[in-house]
This record gives sequence, structure tokens and C-alpha cells, in this order.
Amino acid sequence: MILHVLRALFVLLMAAVGWHFLYQQWTIFPEQNNWLAVAVMLSLGVLIVCIDILSPRRKLAVFSGTFMGLIVGLLVSYAFSFMVAMLIDRYLPDASKAAKDMIASDIDIVIGVVFSYLAISFILQSKDDFRFIIPYVEFTKQTKGARPMLLDTSVLIDGRIADIADTGILDSRLVVPRFILRELQTIADSGDKLKRNRGRRGLDVLQRLQGNKRVEVVLYDFSGRARKDADDVDTKLLNLAVDLNARVLTNDFNLNKIAGVRGMDVINVNDLANALKPVVLPGERMKVRLLKSGEAPGQGVGYLEDGTMVVVEQGKTHINEEVEFTVNSVLQTSAGKMIFGRLPEAVSASAESRPRPRQRPPTPPLPSDARPST
Repeated sequence: MILHVLRALFVLLMAAVGWHFLYQQWTIFPEQNNWLAVAVMLSLGVLIVCIDILSPRRKLAVFSGTFMGLIVGLLVSYAFSFMVAMLIDRYLPDASKAAKDMIASDIDIVIGVVFSYLAISFILQSKDDFRFIIPYVEFTKQTKGARPMLLDTSVLIDGRIADIADTGILDSRLVVPRFILRELQTIADSGDKLKRNRGRRGLDVLQRLQGNKRVEVVLYDFSGRARKDADDVDTKLLNLAVDLNARVLTNDFNLNKIAGVRGMDVINVNDLANALKPVVLPGERMKVRLLKSGEAPGQGVGYLEDGTMVVVEQGKTHINEEVEFTVNSVLQTSAGKMIFGRLPEAVSASAESRPRPRQRPPTPPLPSDARPST
């Protein structure tokens, strides 16, 4: 919105400059009535705005950029004023001093307005590259607060990132590159029903994140160095993470491995979810509803509320029932956590079926005639 207002004011200022030129012309040459100056200045303003809109740069905001842009524009126009005066004296030696001053002031106004607008617009659209800190300027790629996070397609389709953002634990800016958005749109337009639903889910999650006031979501136009030629989305994402000094948030196992090989910071939502699951120790008793039979004979399989898979020995006969079991062991893998347990009656039966140590029969007493005499 601010950029639209800025562009409209710039066009009006260009028209005002043309009117000022026309007014001075009437003052010095009252016999001439040339409205061409207004039309030329107005057309020039519209042309510059169109070039600025069509140029692929990043969106930004506001006051510090406007302040710096005005300073840069005024300095440039002041520097050009000496050159303008020299050029007028060189190419218009026979003109009167009033005419020279009029032409010089008009050209200086045009240069000041144009360069001020271009400087403000460029700075407002390059906030991701420059950090302006008053009273000094720091030309480094830095962001306020924690390092930003680049969202992968798999994270948006998964949807848990929206629930994590609702908790308010994320204080980093969430960056969604444009090519990730295009990939989601391609998936959402797929002919396969499953892929189409996944793509639409990712777009819904992105819209939910944008409406969340606890996080800042930015759609980023990828314009890296010589990295534009990378066709692979994962490669583009990692290259952009290097350019922005950002972390990658993903569910993709392969992307996680590649980023680890390259020494980059990656946050895997699956690892985060596994880390937040409660710790289960062998010997504890838990309850679970068995839903199906396991791979081994007699096993029953169920799931806890957090999605943890539970395999219960001798639980096949209790399918579709909620049972209490004793934890035997816990297996932690990159795909998740698995709990192995056994029913209490199975534990008792196994304890009863254990072989007991054989006891030696008591030694029979010796007959009286066989006893040694004292």
C-alpha cells in the first residue's frame, strides 16, 4: 500500500514539475503557450513507475528506507546540479541568465524527484539485503532476531508447522520462496486426486500461517547469484538458505541428509515431534487400544494419542479392545518411536512357565545297626 501511494505521489510530482516549467515559461516568454512540458513530465513519471513495477525486486518497508532514499536522492541531485550548470553554459552560451537559471532549476527538480523516488523505491524493496540502523548504516545480510526459517513443500503439506506456530514458540521469520509456492500450485492442479488434495492442503496451511499474528510469513522472490540455473527445487532451497543465512525446515529425509552433508542447519519436524514425546521406561504400565495384528504370531498393534506405534505380545486376541500392558523395550528410529510391551497375564504366564530349580530329596536316616558306635 505504501509503495502504491509513493508511486502516485511521484506521478503527481512529475506533473507539478511540468506545470512549474510551463509557469516559468509564461513568466519569461508570455507569448508562448506550450503545454507539452506537462504532458512530457507526466508521461515520464508513468514510464518510470512502470519500469519500477516490472523490475523483479523484493518487497520491503518503510520509514528508514524512505529517510535514506530522500537523503540519497537529494545528494545525487545536488551533485548533478553542477554538471547541469556546466552543460547549459557550454551548449547555450547565447541564452540569457534568466533563461539559463530557469532551465537549470527545472532540470535540477526533475533529477531530484526522479532520483529520490528511485532511491526510496530501491531501498524499500531491498530490505532483505540491507539493514538500515540509525545513526549508521550496516551493509550486511542480517535480520533482527533469530535466523529466518525456509519452509519446504513437505512441511506445508504436513501441516504441523501451523500448530507449532499457534503455540507462539517460533520467533523467527518464516520464509516461503516463490518456487515452493509454484510447486504447491502444480501439485494442487495435478490430475491425481491424492496429489491434488495434498497440494490444496499445503496452500491452506500457508494461508493459515499468513493469518497467524504470532509469526511473520514472507513470500520471497528467489534471485540468487549464479544459482538461478538450478532446476531442482531442493537445490534452490539449499542455495537460498546459504544466501539468506537461514535454516531449512523440512520433513524430507533426503533433503535432511543432503543439508547435513553440506554442513547446513536443518530442522526436521519429525525429529522435533519425537523429541517432544514423553519418555517411556521399561516396566511402566500403559493403556492402548489394539487395532490390528502384528507381523509376528500373536502380536497386537495399536497407537498412542501422539502416534507412537505399540506392539503388544499375545495381544492378537484383544484386537479392538483397550488393554493395559507392561513396557518391555522402546525402539527409537528416524521414522518415529516404537514401544514393545506384553500383557500382564502373559507376563504371569511366562513367569509361571519358567523351570524351577530342582531340589535334592532329603537324605534318609541310616538304620540303627549301621550307625557308627561311640
